[in-house]
Amino acid sequence: ADETRELTGMEIGGVTPVGLPTGLPVWIDAAVLDRERVVIGGGVRSSKLFLDPRELTKLGHVEVVADLARPVEPAP
Repeated sequence: ADETRELTGMEIGGVTPVGLPTGLPVWIDAAVLDRERVVIGGGVRSSKLFLDPRELTKLGHVEVVADLARPVEPAP
């Protein structure tokens, strides 16, 4: 949590790709772009943003990566 706060200026639970310091990369799994909307942190723990994931690709520090994440089976 301390390292995250130091790198981003944001608290765990509120870290968002919007407003990150210059040079801090954001990788997005390509499958995320298939979603209708996503929820991202709003910069503080109590704030969340709902948006079309394609909006994230407009940020200059974002790279879309195929197969970045691995699917998991839902809990029973």
